[in-house]
Formats: sequence, C-alpha cells, structure tokens
Amino acid sequence: MAFFRRGKDGGREPWFAVRRDLSTKRASILSLASFALPLAIWAGVSYLPFVWHPDIRLELSADREDVTTVYIAGDRVSKEFFPTFTDAVRKQNASVEDQLKTDAPLGGATESSIRRSNKKILRHLAPVLIANKRIDESQTKDDEIIYQAWKDIARGTWRPDSPALTEENLSIIQRNWRAMETVSDTYDSDNFISVPLISLIPQGKSANPDYLPSPDQVAKSGIKVFTAPAEGDRPSMMQRVGHSIRIVFGGFLLAAIIGVPIGVLCGTYSVFSKLVEPFTDFFRYMPAPTFSTLLVAIFLANDAPKIALVFVGTFFQLVLVVSNTTRRLELPLLEAAQTLGANQWQLITKVVIPGILPNLYNDLRILLGWAWTWLVIAELIGVKSGLTEFIETQGRFRNFDMVYPVIILIGLIGFFTDQILALLRGIIFPYTEEGAAASANPFIKALLFVPRWFKDAVDQRLPHDFSEKSSTPSQA
Repeated sequence: MAFFRRGKDGGREPWFAVRRDLSTKRASILSLASFALPLAIWAGVSYLPFVWHPDIRLELSADREDVTTVYIAGDRVSKEFFPTFTDAVRKQNASVEDQLKTDAPLGGATESSIRRSNKKILRHLAPVLIANKRIDESQTKDDEIIYQAWKDIARGTWRPDSPALTEENLSIIQRNWRAMETVSDTYDSDNFISVPLISLIPQGKSANPDYLPSPDQVAKSGIKVFTAPAEGDRPSMMQRVGHSIRIVFGGFLLAAIIGVPIGVLCGTYSVFSKLVEPFTDFFRYMPAPTFSTLLVAIFLANDAPKIALVFVGTFFQLVLVVSNTTRRLELPLLEAAQTLGANQWQLITKVVIPGILPNLYNDLRILLGWAWTWLVIAELIGVKSGLTEFIETQGRFRNFDMVYPVIILIGLIGFFTDQILALLRGIIFPYTEEGAAASANPFIKALLFVPRWFKDAVDQRLPHDFSEKSSTPSQA
C-alpha cells in the first residue's frame, strides 16, 4: 500500500501514525511539497486554459472614437466585454470605409488631423513588434522602423509568430499598405498618408485577472524591480528592504528590551503579575493602528511613529507570553535554590533566567514574526515609505505583477530569519532536545568546527607553559 513503508524489522510503517515522526526522507518530501503544491496550483490556474481565465489580456489594441477609455496592449478586459470591444472597432472601420466611398473622404477633417490619426494606427502594431523582438520598448515611436514592418508583413517577407496576427488583421495591414505605398514606399513624416486608414482589430488571449498575474510575469517583473537603481528621490529596492528591516527590528528590540524584564518579574512575583497583567491583558485587545494618528502627533511624521507602532503591536503580547513562560518554570528548582540560601537577586539571575532561556528564545523568535505583521500598517502612517510604499503605489495602478515579488520578498525575509534563528537555537542551547538534533546536522558541525579549529591552531602556536597556565584554574 502507498501509505506504508518497510521498517527496520521488515514491518510496514504507516504514514499516518499518531505522535510518531516520519522518516527523514518522507519529511523532506512533504516539506518540499508544501511549497511546490501552491506553486503548482498557481501555475495551473495561469497556464491551463480550461481551468479559470475570466479575462482577455490584450496583445494588440486600437483606439475607439466612441469611448474615452483607451485600452493598450497588456491591459485586461473581461471575456464578456471583449467581443463588444472588437465589434465596435469593426463598426468604426466600416464607417471609415463607407466614408471613403463618398465625395468627401476626409469627412470634414483636415489632412493634418487625419495624418495624426493614421500615425496612431501605424503604432498600434508596435506591441506585436516588441513581442517578436523586431523592436524594443524605446522604439515604440520610431515610425520609420514600424512603417518598414508594415511593408514587410503586407508583402509577406516577414510574419510575427508570438503573437501571430489573425487573418483579419493581416488583411487590414495589406489593405492599409496598398494605400500607404501609393504615397511613399518609405516613411516620410511630412508626406505621410492623409486619407483615413482602418484600425487593426484588437487581439488577445485568455488570462488570469490582473490581480493574479502568472508566475513568469511575476518573475520577470521581480527581476526588473530588484535590479532597478535608485533615481532621485526614488530609493532602490535594497534601500527599501533596509528601511523596512530597521522599522521591524527597531520596534521589536525596543519591545523586547522593556517587555522581557517586566514579563520575567510578572511570572516570578505575584505582586507584579497582579499589578501589570490585568491592564496589559486589557490593552492588547486595542488595535494598534488606532493609535497611528496619536503616534504621528507625538513622534512627528518620519520613522519614529512607525517604530512606535511596531512596539505597541508587539509589547503587550510579549509581556504576557514571557510571563507565562516564566511561570512554567519548575517550582522545585526555585525551592532547591532557596534551600541552599539563594537570595532574591540570585533566584532571578541564577535560576529563573537560565531556566527559561531556551523557551524565552523561542518566544522571541515567534514574536519577531508577529512584529513583521505590523510592517505594512506601520509604513503607511505619516510619510509612506519602505516596501509598503512601493506595494501601495503599484497596487493603486493595478501593477500587481510588481506587487507580488515584494510580498514574496517580505515572506522570504521573515521565513529565512526564523529558520536561521531556529538553527542557532541548537548551537546556543546544546543541552536542549533541539541542540542534540543540531549536533548531528552536517551544516552545524561545519560551523562549530571553525571555532574549534581556530582554538586548536592558536593553542599550538602559544608557548607550552602559557597554554597550560591559561587552561589551569587559579588556586585560591
């Protein structure tokens, strides 16, 4: 059966066993799957046309005289609206063709205005040329190159393939070119055709809604965003990352410096517990963002109110968590220390703090993750800044392909910070269960080997009597 594996004794071990660890191989496979499955679902929704694609992403667009909204290549329209959009362009073309058959082909417009409209139609082909690497984004208004592309397509010497043009649009290009070449075989801005041309019909393909860009779009935009240099008042992404990290760690460290001693005292002495915890428990239910206006009034509009908001959002939770951790310290340890004559200060410094340190470390690691959740709100108060300012600005313009990389970056920073801290726990507290597991980790062994190797190398270079003296305890 698929849900069992062979054990060392030849028996079959189940995948689903209550309170039993999986093998290292199975655990690794499932850990990878926890990331691979969401990515596979995202890719499936993005790339499989039969799954869910409510929109059409335009690859080729056109202007419409009857509406003020302008759709360009890259925009998304609903599948329900797309036929209406294309039909309207066809009707507009039919109107132009009917007008050309009359005695007044310009319809009362001036030749200069018709020429300007025709140049817009000429440039409608630019997104297709960019996608097919015929031009780059800096050449979208290079009418001479685009004019030559119309000529090549019309004469069949070149065909775009990604995206490919529909037969309807190929026919329109050929029709327009026949009119353009009667004026000039090469582009001449001053002698451009002044008889109305017909527009290309919008083209597109099924796509996710704009708030769910595909993984490749996110990857491309992410590379573009993270490699963009700072310009003027606009910081680079790395500068934004540094700013956001300062906000989170500034507020968290301030909360830890003040909150940990208070939490330890509350967990050790009932007098502190009864004095501090009721109000702390009450205050933690107040949403931290409600104090944003007050914090700006107190600390002005730069980074200080942002750090203060992270502090407010973390401090009261931290005090209660630390006091509860301290309270779980085994009472016999304190009683034994008192029997041996320990005073109050010694109880705190020699028994309580060393006894709770491993669990306190875990608490602070978890609460650091809590502090990251306040980042987005904190950076929006006062003067918007950091990663959140970028997310808010790009989201307002619906550039979600640029929003996702930054959201993922925040998650990666928090995740890897937590993993590093979890790894360090085994090194800092080797006497714990995690420390025993870490000692078997090859990476940890390599890290621990360096200081041991350095110490051995120093001892070998020191005089023999000095190294012996340095390692011999002083006699009373």
